[in-house]
Amino acid sequence: MISHPSYAVDVRSLDEFSARELYALLKLRVDVFVVEQACAYEELDGNDDGALHLRVMQGSDLMAAARILPPVDGKNPRIGRVVVSPHHRGKRLGEAVMREALAVCADRFPGIDVEISAQSHLQHFYGALGFAVISEEYVEDGIPHVDMVRSSS
Repeated sequence: MISHPSYAVDVRSLDEFSARELYALLKLRVDVFVVEQACAYEELDGNDDGALHLRVMQGSDLMAAARILPPVDGKNPRIGRVVVSPHHRGKRLGEAVMREALAVCADRFPGIDVEISAQSHLQHFYGALGFAVISEEYVEDGIPHVDMVRSSS
């Protein structure tokens, strides 16, 4: 676990979570991506088992999280399921969780570009983190998205 003045960061595989920790992580994702965004889709998509899960914690309080899919079959690693708890918004945690996820990718997958599927309205946010658009806009689960990549160099 990495410590910061106001929060701690940990990165784990699915098997390393207690039942309560996993419940909190999945509840946050469902609360934001399914309920808050009014988007009925398959949140539990079968990709969590092979992923790394990054959490930003304040004590036992889950503030933010992201999922990192490792490179498979020649594809780049992907950061997704980036989420900030509604109780902790306005603290720049979205930027913090992305910077932490990028650091994990650089450490574990050195020299490999990182990709994301970004909601279109967040292009500027991800662009400020070094991502560039690599696709036309498309609609996924009723929300406009674009694919973006960040060069490892």
